[in-house]
Amino acid sequence: MAYSMLFVFLSSLVLCMFLSEAAEAAKTLTLKRSFPNHGKKLTEIMELDIQRHRRILKSTVVDLPVGGATQVGLYYTTVHLGSPPREFHVDIDTGSDIPWVSCVSCSGCPQASGLPIKLNYFDPWSSSTSSIFSCSDRKCRSVHSKNAFCPIDNYCSFEVHYLEGSMASGYFVSDLMHVANIVEGSVAPNSPVPLFFGCSNLRTGNLTLPDIALDGIFGFGQHEMSLISQLHSQGVAPKVFSHCLKGDISGGGILVLGEVVDPNIVYSPLIPKQ
Repeated sequence: MAYSMLFVFLSSLVLCMFLSEAAEAAKTLTLKRSFPNHGKKLTEIMELDIQRHRRILKSTVVDLPVGGATQVGLYYTTVHLGSPPREFHVDIDTGSDIPWVSCVSCSGCPQASGLPIKLNYFDPWSSSTSSIFSCSDRKCRSVHSKNAFCPIDNYCSFEVHYLEGSMASGYFVSDLMHVANIVEGSVAPNSPVPLFFGCSNLRTGNLTLPDIALDGIFGFGQHEMSLISQLHSQGVAPKVFSHCLKGDISGGGILVLGEVVDPNIVYSPLIPKQ
């Protein structure tokens, strides 16, 4: 029994000495890279990593304000069109493609709104950068046949029907949309972007009601005519958008066109053709 106890004591002593020596040796261990650093210092490698992150965040992000009337599920944003730019309040609609605003001499367009906004009308002849599209233009032919047609005056015209029965029609124009771009955390306000949109001279149904009247509707669908698709095709923003809606009675929120690189944001891809 005494021999066994002596053996245990000596074993424990040797183990303690081994751990002590190992701890002492650990103080002098060095780490080696498993890949070459080409003689660069740690500070240089950190700077390269910062530049890599800047490249990831370099995509232009268009930030738009959101207003709303939550009691009817309405959310709208403000855009500036033409030269000089004029302010228009448009419905954010993910269920349609064509962006359009009220045009001068519009039949059925409300003259005032129950929302805290002032209604506006787009006048192609008052903007120095505006042009009206003809039926022979490629963009006119690219619009789905049920939305575009050519009347006698050869203007590329549109007609959009919505699920609740309302309708808007008019003709297509091209002009500048002025946006605030956020690039790498800095803001460059009023950057002009060419936009192909409808100038509506006729409204029917709920679109004629003044209670929640707006200047128009901007579609965020997957067709090349939608606002997000047009910005993507010009390299202004990725084909991604974030729509954060406030749930209280004041409405509002944030609309971001482009991808925000943040670990707390999860994106849901849209199912093609649905």
